Amino acid sequence: MTTLAPRLERQFFRTLNSVVEPLVRTGVLSSRLAPGTLVVLESTGYLSGQARRTPLLATRLGRYCLLSTFRGERSFWVRNLRAKPDAILFLGGRQRAATCRALLAPGVSYDDGTLPPALQKLAGVLENLAGRGWAFALVELG
Repeated sequence: MTTLAPRLERQFFRTLNSVVEPLVRTGVLSSRLAPGTLVVLESTGYLSGQARRTPLLATRLGRYCLLSTFRGERSFWVRNLRAKPDAILFLGGRQRAATCRALLAPGVSYDDGTLPPALQKLAGVLENLAGRGWAFALVELG
């Protein structure tokens, strides 16, 4: 019974993502103007090496986006960014190069040292939530 819940959770999000991802990628459910919006993160699979697309909630912070999930380390995009920080972000129907500058998740605290001071402070605040199961990534848009 203990393996049933993670499988159901994984299947639920795969089904949800299969419906939401194309709409966000084309810009139907994503805005370039709103500070908070849905985006699609295309990362490289940490095991497969293949492109993986995941719709996520994002907050625009200038040339950065804050991505988050309450699923923490159970989210494969977190593992993917940890293995390879370069990615693609679909925002408002446009494809943008993105690089993960900071990744905070249970047991993970990665900062490449290039964040502006204000975002470094934000990362410090978010580290507390990461210790409670959340995961956050600060990605810089190219």
